[in-house]
Amino acid sequence: MDPAERDGDSRKPKYSKFSQQELPACKPVLTPKIVVTVFLLIAFLFIPIGVVTLNASREVVELVERYDISCVVRMDDKIAFIQNSEIDKTCNITLQVPRYMKSPILVYYQIGNFYQNHRRYVQSRNDKQLRYKNVHLGKECEPEGHAAGGAPIVPCGLVAWSLFNDTFTIKLNGETIEVNKKDIAWKSDKKHKFGNDIYPSNFQKGRLIGGAKLNESIALSEQEDLIVWMRTAAFPTFRKLYGRIEKEIMPKDNITVVIQNNYNTYSFGGSKALVLSTASWIGGTNNFIRIAYLTIGGLCLFLAFGFTVLEYMVKPSETMKVRRGL
Repeated sequence: MDPAERDGDSRKPKYSKFSQQELPACKPVLTPKIVVTVFLLIAFLFIPIGVVTLNASREVVELVERYDISCVVRMDDKIAFIQNSEIDKTCNITLQVPRYMKSPILVYYQIGNFYQNHRRYVQSRNDKQLRYKNVHLGKECEPEGHAAGGAPIVPCGLVAWSLFNDTFTIKLNGETIEVNKKDIAWKSDKKHKFGNDIYPSNFQKGRLIGGAKLNESIALSEQEDLIVWMRTAAFPTFRKLYGRIEKEIMPKDNITVVIQNNYNTYSFGGSKALVLSTASWIGGTNNFIRIAYLTIGGLCLFLAFGFTVLEYMVKPSETMKVRRGL
């Protein structure tokens, strides 16, 4: 049918090259030379990046010390030990510095077997309450939505309720050094997710007593430990920033950490560790990035070599056999 006749029929859509799939198209032909060139380009790009990230990762000095077992006096009943408020839970651990640690040194706490990504746990919060006043609470924060008298808990929910409450006092060669806890949270979280006129109230006064308590005279936007904790982790083993040491540490220096072992990970079989780490231009130790770049680059280089052998060595010999009638 002529296009003009098609356009005149009101019962059919207007003719166009797009609707009839008549637009010019380009279909690339992947010849062996193009495939080999692409693989070589990827290899020459990824392998140097992998080597650079590998060298940057090697510059990072990281000290990891698990303390949840060594800081327990009553090994027969760990849960009773951690829940007894009358027992002194202070313990000391000593770290040996193998290499020079450049300032700032990041102090993390690491928790294992804690599923912050559990659906019920993640949903147990009210983001509007963290930002605005007089927000009506539904059932999203239960069982930590209201205190015994019915007053709302701010901040409500299980995420805030389980706030980490171990403390670390760090001594370098016997002298106590300051751990700077300013600016450990994301600026976007402080500015857009937590209100500067919202203050904690009735916190840890619900039916259950959880982790740390909050100073009711400090706005939520300045409660940086809380802000860091409420950015929930994706994996069951995670690290969260506790503070920074604004001082260089030399090799073979003696670091003593005084720990208040308050946080209950024993009831669910969790673990706790202290991490002191320097940082490079790509952050801390990140094995995944360097392994991924080196693996992909090496694989592309191997495939390029294999295609080259098949195209210029195996294929010509088979062609000669055909010509000779073999």
